[in-house]
Amino acid sequence: QVQLVESGGGLVQPGGSLILSCVASTNIFSRYDMGWYRQAPGKQRDLVATITSTGSTNYADSVKGRFTISRDNAKNTVYLQMNSLKPEDTAVYYCYAKGNWWYWGQGTQVTVSS
Repeated sequence: QVQLVESGGGLVQPGGSLILSCVASTNIFSRYDMGWYRQAPGKQRDLVATITSTGSTNYADSVKGRFTISRDNAKNTVYLQMNSLKPEDTAVYYCYAKGNWWYWGQGTQVTVSS
């Protein structure tokens, strides 16, 4: 069982930045593919960004060039740097870990509004 704890969400103005963090409770963090999904009110949960155990990254078209995913295996942490935020980025952001099973965090709210 892997527990994931996200942090870093909040209220930010359009054009602003936030960094989300997700800490995993596992001794084999480096073996997991990690990533972020988001879910806006009334919408399905959508993939935002992924990073494999080997460091390969992938992004949704809507965030390419604005968001950066990274990981620090020594800290069991995956990050999502979000720049040039738009109102449509408002959502609950969920971290996941993928090994033999999928594990999810509890989510952190990001609100982009003036």
